[in-house]
Amino acid sequence: MKYIPMATSVNVHNRHQELIRSDHVEEGGEGIWPESASFRDDSLGPLPSKWKGKCLAGQAFGSNLCNRKIIGARWYDKHLNPEDFNGEYKSARDATGHGTHVSSTAAGALVPNISFHGLAAGYARGVAPRARLAMYKVCWEQVGCDEAAILQAIDDAIHDGVDVLSLSLGNPSSEPYGSIHAVKNGITVVFAAGNNGPAPRTLENSLPWVISVASATIDRAFPTVITLANNTSNFVGHSLFYEQDAKDNWYEIYQSGCSFQSVATANVTLAAGKIVLCYNPTTVSIITPAYTMPTAIKVLKEAAAKGIIFATYALDILDSLEDCGSMPCVLVDFDAAQQIKQSADQNTALVVKVTAARTWIGGEVLAPKISTFSSRGPSTLLSDFLKPDIAAPGSNILAAVQDSYKFMSGTSMACPHVSGVVALLKALHPDWSPAIIKSALVTTASNEKYGVPILADGLPQKIADPFDYGGGFIDANRAVDPGLAYDVDPKDYTSILDCFSATNSSCEFEPINMNLPSIAIPNLKGPTVVLRTVTNVGQANAVYKAVVQSPPRVQILVEPSVLQFNQGKKKQSFKVTISMTHKFQGGYLFGSLAWCDGASHYVKIPIAVRPVISDEAYNCIMFRLQRCTFLSAATANVNLAAGKIVLCYSPATVSIIAPSYTIPIAIKALKEAGAKGICS
Repeated sequence: MKYIPMATSVNVHNRHQELIRSDHVEEGGEGIWPESASFRDDSLGPLPSKWKGKCLAGQAFGSNLCNRKIIGARWYDKHLNPEDFNGEYKSARDATGHGTHVSSTAAGALVPNISFHGLAAGYARGVAPRARLAMYKVCWEQVGCDEAAILQAIDDAIHDGVDVLSLSLGNPSSEPYGSIHAVKNGITVVFAAGNNGPAPRTLENSLPWVISVASATIDRAFPTVITLANNTSNFVGHSLFYEQDAKDNWYEIYQSGCSFQSVATANVTLAAGKIVLCYNPTTVSIITPAYTMPTAIKVLKEAAAKGIIFATYALDILDSLEDCGSMPCVLVDFDAAQQIKQSADQNTALVVKVTAARTWIGGEVLAPKISTFSSRGPSTLLSDFLKPDIAAPGSNILAAVQDSYKFMSGTSMACPHVSGVVALLKALHPDWSPAIIKSALVTTASNEKYGVPILADGLPQKIADPFDYGGGFIDANRAVDPGLAYDVDPKDYTSILDCFSATNSSCEFEPINMNLPSIAIPNLKGPTVVLRTVTNVGQANAVYKAVVQSPPRVQILVEPSVLQFNQGKKKQSFKVTISMTHKFQGGYLFGSLAWCDGASHYVKIPIAVRPVISDEAYNCIMFRLQRCTFLSAATANVNLAAGKIVLCYSPATVSIIAPSYTIPIAIKALKEAGAKGICS
């Protein structure tokens, strides 16, 4: 959901006014609340003539609830049992708010006077406010998203005539076949990258024909002042605390690690009537706050605490605090938490007060950064393709949920931002293929703001790289006119799918030569040649020169280094030779290749290479289920490990458990089992 003014808002120039008159259709997945003001159809014209969709009636959802904004609604429940409908609507109506939130973010109408209890006050508007919406409800609160339903929904969406599929979903096994079918029919498919960051190799939805979207922060914050009675200095945290009359309430501090296993086992009777400092210096790098915060809030509210100060490196998940209600819950960094702790240790009677949050907009200071939770590349399954593709706003996004507006965070929120931009581009360039649209987004994305490189939040914070944000942070205005584009023959997608099929033992197609707006080489052992072709989608007569930024100790040569285009020559091919200047074994290194016309076009693609020396083959067993997180050597079931190299790895837990807690027991268990080695 866009708020005005915002640095991330789409600034549609006068010469591109047709962008906001888009008749193109978005698609969701978790239901919709049609009565929301964000789905009014004021000033929208008749339905597009190509539209063949339906508005299916169901529980609390009559077919009359569709209009010129919501032009289709389907739901899929054949896989559900009667008990699965508990707390659900047996219709396209949204029971959780998620589907409504993402739909209004992508294509919500302009709604004035929106806020969250006075915070973030302004106009709510989707990225493509005049786009139409069709909802295909395949996800249900009790059972999740059914794979067969997803396939059926995609088939229906193709038949109905959608232009964009916006899927804030996980990674179902049916997804390759449904999404490739959609792309072959000219539909751009946009997926969320996943919320398992900041650890690497946590990315979902890594197929080369879809757009995988990472999450970034926006230029808006809600600073909250924390005042200690014995300290003239104030501490600033972040919260959604809106109780204005609490400014003079002082409370004692109660210290706790707040890593409660459950509400039932928590012992926090001393927290009653106090503000709780949730901080344990010995565990801050072990457990991600998303796993501890919900339980801590529930436990401490039931214990009658007066507030929570939560120490965390993840300051971009304020929506986790909404359950606090009018109780002040504040996120602070570790430095502030340590100073508060020291003051409380020195004075056990110390009192503290928390004032209500205020809205602060300041792009140069605040945005964008890659969100802590945003899943990172490389892909564990398809490492030949660089993912994610692009980053967009996904932290603390205020949008419609049922009959109100609430904050949500996640790559689910970033995904519809990109889907909305795709709808706008499709309106302006109806002849562009899904590959060209993807190329336009990736090659025009930004790697810096206000002269400063974009950062990636995490532990520690670092300068973002392509595995954090792909091409960079989305720039809708530049994507309108990218200059050159990397188009893909849909037949190549089929070749890749065949290559990775379990039934196909040979593969003639080289994945590295798929004409993507990125280059990834997971095993660079010697000079490697990469082939690419660009299509001129700008002025007919143009000359572009190659601008190369090579990774350290890696050489990149481009031939030819100059490309000339004219009316009769709209496509040009080139080869990129990548080699090591010194033999070494290392992690991924990053660079880029750009084509510059000396004017307004700088068509840049990211490059990721991993130099390797050894390429020995091992008989390797992967403990994906056990994850090598054995409770003890005695209880470990590792009989199959004998004589093998064991890969201790599970994408689902890499950001949860610190290796220092698992490695010693794993080594002991696997040595006793006769393993020949461990990769951790």
